[in-house]
Amino acid sequence: MKPTERFSDRVANYIKYRPGYPVEMVAFLVSQMSSPCDKTCADFGSGTGIFANSLAEHFKAVYGIEPNPEMRSAGEQNLQHRANFFSLNATAEHSGLAPGSVDLITAAQAFHWFDQDAFQNECRRILTGDGWVALIWNNRLTNTAFLKRYAQLLSRYATDYHEVNHQNLTADQFNRFFQGGYRLHTFNNVQRFDFAGVLGRLDSSSYSPKPGTPEFNSLREELSHAFQDFCENGWVSFNYETQLYLGRVG
Repeated sequence: MKPTERFSDRVANYIKYRPGYPVEMVAFLVSQMSSPCDKTCADFGSGTGIFANSLAEHFKAVYGIEPNPEMRSAGEQNLQHRANFFSLNATAEHSGLAPGSVDLITAAQAFHWFDQDAFQNECRRILTGDGWVALIWNNRLTNTAFLKRYAQLLSRYATDYHEVNHQNLTADQFNRFFQGGYRLHTFNNVQRFDFAGVLGRLDSSSYSPKPGTPEFNSLREELSHAFQDFCENGWVSFNYETQLYLGRVG
C-alpha cells in the first residue's frame, strides 16, 4: 500500500485517539523563531491537523501539505476556524510552494513516510536562507507492564509493524538530512485510556490488523487480557517521549 493511502480508513480514530503534542515542545519550537507572528510555516504530512492547529496559534500563515484526501478533508474541517491555515493537496516531495517562501518546515509523525532525498531538496527550495526544519515524533515507550505487553502483541499480530516503525530511522539518516546540523530535544507526553480508548488508539495506526483477518480477533482477545491484568481502576497510561529534531538542511 502506498504511504499516501495508508490512513484513508482510519481518519475517525486518528482524530479521536492520536496524542497531541506537549505545550512545552510547541513553546520551545516557537521560541527558536524571531517574531513568529510574521513568519510562515509549512507542515508536511499535516493529516488531520493535530500539529498544524498548534502552529496556527503562533505563526502568520501555516500551510498544511497533505496528499491523502480523507486526512486532508478532516484537517480542513478541524481547522476551519483558523483563517491563517491553508490546505494544499500536495506531497512532501513536490509542495507547490514558492521558492524561499517558508521560514519553518515541520513534519510531525510523517518524515519516515517521505522520500528523504526528494524532501530534503524540496526543503532547500522553499526555505528562506535561515529557515529551520523540525521533525517530530511521539515515541511510545515500554516503561510499564501494559505497554511492554502492547508492544509484544503488535510485534506478533501487526504484520508490517516493524517495517513502518519510525524508530527504524538511524543517526546516519538524520545526519545526511540535516547537513546544516541539528539537535534533538525531548519532552514528556501521556494519554489515559479505558479499554475502548485502547482499541481506538490501536485502530488509529496504519499497521493495525483490519476486521475480518485472524490477526484482528486474536490481537483484540489478547489485548483484553492484558488490559484486565494491568489496568488501574479501569484505565491505563500510554507514555511517550516526544522527540523534536530541529536543524537546517544546509
